[in-house]
Amino acid sequence: MFNKVFNSVGENWAMGMQEEATPIAAGIIDLHNYLMYYLIIIFIVVSYLLGIKIYSSFGGGGSNWIRYINHSHIIELIWTLIPAIILVIIAIPSFKLLYSLEADDLMKPCVTLKITGNQWFWNYEISDILANNNGIYDNFHINFDSYTKSESDLMAGELRLLDVDNRVLLPINTPIRLLITAQDVIHSFAVPSFGIKMDAVPGRINHSTIFILKPGVYYGQCSELCGSAHEKMSIVIEGTSNLNYIKWLSTFLTD
Repeated sequence: MFNKVFNSVGENWAMGMQEEATPIAAGIIDLHNYLMYYLIIIFIVVSYLLGIKIYSSFGGGGSNWIRYINHSHIIELIWTLIPAIILVIIAIPSFKLLYSLEADDLMKPCVTLKITGNQWFWNYEISDILANNNGIYDNFHINFDSYTKSESDLMAGELRLLDVDNRVLLPINTPIRLLITAQDVIHSFAVPSFGIKMDAVPGRINHSTIFILKPGVYYGQCSELCGSAHEKMSIVIEGTSNLNYIKWLSTFLTD
């Protein structure tokens, strides 16, 4: 609808994660990269020891110390303490990220988006305050459904099984509360660039807070098998400026 900076969407044969658009997603990617250093070192050391052991078992000789591995109390102490130390080192940034995920109530939201999963579409509701021409703030409520576009309705440049008929616009650099539930069966609201994957459960409201860092179009999908048309529950959220967000809201008020 408005000018976009980039599209955040998965690519064929991609080996990395989608570009982060929220602090939470950035924290998840940083934690992943941090843990990879330890995983690579552990893989190399374990592979080396395993290779030497296999080589010596088939009469290849090997180092003289290899025979002490099976019955050495010192070796057993070392390979018990080192994994314990590594787990503590890994746990510290993991708990920091977990705390930031659970501490969303510390940030007062300016926008509340309620998301309801249905078979097979998403329903969005926004209830906020908007200033009218007289400078008076009015309460308002908008409600609309978002369906995945069929192949026959796709326009040039739109993505199959990802683009929808009604996108959600949200302001950047603004605390946004998400309230997620479902009408019929369990769904899952997942947007990789936001670092969000939250179940939509009937009769229960899950909540989260996001803070979009930059404008763009962010794609997601339902990540819980919810029926025969599960693949048609696409999510498209467009991060935009506050001015464009107000203009978009105004289109509902004039309808």
